Amino acid sequence: METVSTPGAQATSGGDGPLLRVEHVGIDYVTGGRRVTAVGDVSFEVRPREKIILLGPSGCGKSTLLKAIAGFLQPSAGRISVAGRDRLRPGPDRAVVFQEFDQLFPWRTVADNVAYPLRVTGRPRAEAAQVAARFVEMTGLTPAADRYPHQLSGGMKQRVAIARALALDPTILLMDEPFGSLDAQTRTRLQRELNEIVARTHVTLLFVTHSIQEAILLGDRVVVLSHSPSSVREIVDVSAIADPDAEAFVHVRRKLRGLLARDGEEVEGGVDD
Repeated sequence: METVSTPGAQATSGGDGPLLRVEHVGIDYVTGGRRVTAVGDVSFEVRPREKIILLGPSGCGKSTLLKAIAGFLQPSAGRISVAGRDRLRPGPDRAVVFQEFDQLFPWRTVADNVAYPLRVTGRPRAEAAQVAARFVEMTGLTPAADRYPHQLSGGMKQRVAIARALALDPTILLMDEPFGSLDAQTRTRLQRELNEIVARTHVTLLFVTHSIQEAILLGDRVVVLSHSPSSVREIVDVSAIADPDAEAFVHVRRKLRGLLARDGEEVEGGVDD
């Protein structure tokens, strides 16, 4: 398979230092007139080209943490830095793919949805179309390039969102449970395709999920968060595990399940799908 190397990936892959640092981050928000702590004290690092999974129960603040890394929220405590910068605002260096299917422009075709952010960031129309076509092809969407979102399945819509994010040549690709609303068969297929795309582009991946199975299949390391106000229970290396039928896969799945069930916390059936 052809390897696609991007300027952004090359610029951040030199050396062994962390690309992303999350240092003692806490995040509060106000609801109903009272302050609630969503993220208590979270620290971890991400190296260039790593695939890091944030795994935790629903409501533990993992999506909130991802939004802070994207620059949409400011931490109440601690520090987040990307490539040495800690004054983070939303930008194309941290492209985000959300869970919702309605993140596309309904009046634009697949090709136009992928090209639009490139035009906004200053690319000439012809160049934007050329780059967009490359990532439309990479995600298997060329036959649907002229379709509109209402003509696409949920899985195809998520492919468009992934293509659009990758076309921006991000330093880090941030994904917030992007496959959570899909049926099991489509979800498994997109997990496999995402691994292939990341291998081709060398993009650094930070992926939020509540699925143990998904975390092992996609990740190099899994950052296991406790219930809210969250902290890091453990960081588990799963980089050598690929076969879901292997004994090692079963062992690490049991380990992750145990971490999520610690302190009497119930692990929902959907967590170990």
